[in-house]
Amino acid sequence: MQLVRGLHNLRPQHRGCVATIGNFDGVHRGHQAILARLRERALELNVPSCVVIFEPQPREFFAPETAPARLARLRDKLQLLADEGVDRVLCLAFNQRLSKLSASEFVDTILVDGLGVQHLEVGDDFRFGCDRVGDFDFLQQAGVMQGFTVEAAQTVELDGIRVSSTQVRNALAAADFTLAERLLGRPFRIAGRVLHGQKLARQLGTPTANVQLKRRRVPLTGVYLVNVDIDGKTWPGVANIGVRPTVQGDGKAHLEVHLLDFAGDLYDRRLTVVFHHKLREEQRFASLEALKTAINADVAAARAEVARTHSANR
Repeated sequence: MQLVRGLHNLRPQHRGCVATIGNFDGVHRGHQAILARLRERALELNVPSCVVIFEPQPREFFAPETAPARLARLRDKLQLLADEGVDRVLCLAFNQRLSKLSASEFVDTILVDGLGVQHLEVGDDFRFGCDRVGDFDFLQQAGVMQGFTVEAAQTVELDGIRVSSTQVRNALAAADFTLAERLLGRPFRIAGRVLHGQKLARQLGTPTANVQLKRRRVPLTGVYLVNVDIDGKTWPGVANIGVRPTVQGDGKAHLEVHLLDFAGDLYDRRLTVVFHHKLREEQRFASLEALKTAINADVAAARAEVARTHSANR
C-alpha cells in the first residue's frame, strides 16, 4: 500500500482512482464493508483504490479536549487499511487552511484536480467542507458535473446495532470485549513501543513494560487480563491503563503491562496488547504498600482466570 502525505505530494501518476473519505477509526466491520465495495469498483474500473483520511481527525482539531478517544493510532490504522487491500492512502493534514475549504473547493482541489476520482464511495450521512455544508446530494450533483459517480455505502448492523466507532467505544467502556470483537471483526488491541518509565513497579516486585500510547485519550481505563504478542510469541499478562492516581504522574494516560512468568529486557521492543477481561477499575491507594497489595491481587486474579480458561478449553 502506498501512503501519500499531503496534497503537495500528489503526482500525475496518482490521478485516476476510486476513493472513499473518512476517519476510519478502528477499521471496524462497517468500514470493512465500505472497503470491500471499494475494491470491487476498483477492479471494475481497473484503477487503484484510495482512502482519504485526516490527521488529526477533524474533531481532534476543533475540540481536542472533548474529541472521542482513538481506537487506533495512525500507524495501526494504516496497517489495518493495508490488510483490507487498499492500494493507496492520502493522509491530509487537517489544519486551519483545510477546515476553511468550501464544499466546492474540497471537491475541486482534492477529488478532481488532486486525485482525478472516477468513483466515490461514502456514507449517506457524510458531511464535509467549511461548516459541513457538503453532503451526499452535493457530491452527486458535483459528480454529474465533474464526471465521477457517487455511491452510498450501506449501513452494517449486528443484532440490530449499527456498527460504528462509537459503538465500539461504548463496548470497550463497558468492558464488553466480546461485543467489541464482533464489531471490529478482531479482538481489541493496542500496539506500541516499550519506553523507559519510572520503574516504580519493579521496586514493588512486579516489573511492567511501559507501552507508548501516542494518543490524547484512550477508549478504556482500568486493570485488565491481556495477552501480549512479542515477535510471534504470546504471553498472558496484567495491564493497567490510566493516569496512575497513586503516584505523582503527568496526568496523561499510560499503558503498563506485567507479563506473567516472563524474564527479559523489553525496552524499545514493539508489543501488541490484546484485551480480554476487566479485573477492576483504576483507583487511588493510600500508600505504595496498599498499591503493592492490590497489584499482587491483580496478578493472582489473572493467573486464576488464565487457569480457568485453559481448563475450559481442554
